[in-house]
Amino acid sequence: MNEKLTIFYADDDLDDLEFFKLIIKQIGGNYEVVTHADGLELLEAINNPPPTPYLVFLDINMPKMNGLEVLKKLRESDKFKNLPVIMLSTTKDGPFVKQSLALGANYYVPKSSRFDELKQSIQHSLQMNWETFIPDHSNFTYSSN
Repeated sequence: MNEKLTIFYADDDLDDLEFFKLIIKQIGGNYEVVTHADGLELLEAINNPPPTPYLVFLDINMPKMNGLEVLKKLRESDKFKNLPVIMLSTTKDGPFVKQSLALGANYYVPKSSRFDELKQSIQHSLQMNWETFIPDHSNFTYSSN
């Protein structure tokens, strides 16, 4: 049996954490989801493996340490500077998207309030080849169009 691919997801909204786990379960595949209620909790877990994430999803608006601050910390670390990080946030403001790209996020997924759209965006993110994908202003933000 193949080793499970661990996904870390930090979000202070408990409903969003549960929806994310349900979506991953529905998508199927060899994934294990480890959720964190805030950025500090995620950083603590990532620095004290196991498990070690294959991919990280971050909400932006969280108490204690927001997603952009977590992203900055991850990119400052030699160990995690190449870890794929996807911003998954209701924040659709251009400045947050630009800042996410500038800080080194690999992708930006606006949270949809519709379950099927959210599932589609997460599934798209899981299918991407993170070893070859190079984010820029034209391909950084998920669009269902």
